[in-house]
Amino acid sequence: MFKLLQLKHWQLFTLLIGIPFILQIITFGSVVATNDPKTLVFVFPIIMIIYLGLFFGWFYSLGTNLHKKLPTSVNMNLTKFKIFLIIPILYIFLLSVYQIGMISKIGTNEQPNPAYFAAIIPIHLFSMFCIFYCLYFIAKVFKSVELQKPVTFSEFAGEFFLLWFFPIGIWIIQPRINKIFETNR
Repeated sequence: MFKLLQLKHWQLFTLLIGIPFILQIITFGSVVATNDPKTLVFVFPIIMIIYLGLFFGWFYSLGTNLHKKLPTSVNMNLTKFKIFLIIPILYIFLLSVYQIGMISKIGTNEQPNPAYFAAIIPIHLFSMFCIFYCLYFIAKVFKSVELQKPVTFSEFAGEFFLLWFFPIGIWIIQPRINKIFETNR
């Protein structure tokens, strides 16, 4: 996982955005060629699992490795970060498995259980909260490591939003991450 922190910004961008985009184009091309839309719907959850594994792997690497470099005056709960990172991973994985199961029932007259949809909404909202907490944690740890002091939200708000809008933020954040882990090797 530490390798993700050593990648250049364009390499990380290619890994997180380029490869899933190309896989989607290839999958869509095969759907058009075979005229079987079920293939696209079946492959999408698999691509999503791979993509989010890489994305959350980057988050995990950032959170855990930056936490090791925190100054002693900053106290952040790494266990809480790890738990809040696992929750959306499990949720998205289970949602993808459920989606694949629903796809396999296409063509039958079997209807989905409405209780699943009622459960998805609060779990989805909590999962979103967990992701925002992880963004908050990483941004705060990152800025605290850079400045080597405790920081307030106004000092790391830029990093928070760069991580939130990561396709753009990668180009700014990743070179700074490279610098932190390059100088301390």
